[in-house]
Amino acid sequence: MTADGARLYVYFKVPQAAANTAVRAVRAMQQALCGRHAGLQAELLQREPDAGQVTLMEVYRRAGVGIDAMLAEDIAGAARDVPVQAVRAAVRHVEVFRPCA
Repeated sequence: MTADGARLYVYFKVPQAAANTAVRAVRAMQQALCGRHAGLQAELLQREPDAGQVTLMEVYRRAGVGIDAMLAEDIAGAARDVPVQAVRAAVRHVEVFRPCA
């Protein structure tokens, strides 16, 4: 991953019963990450519940420089430290997209 405007998208599922707690925990994590990394912007999205699970998507971008490997690792590490078991136990799918030329 290079610092060329790349954006990071991370999605995972949590049980619907744990969704509100997971959302609060992920928002707190994102706020801490934004405080540590100048210019980092984070967003949290969710899909409607399906079969008792809610899909959450974290979106990260940093104007001009994008998301580099070191920042991506800090994001992954922060997720491993979230104090909500449903978030820590979730299988996180990571995608990187770049602006079109």
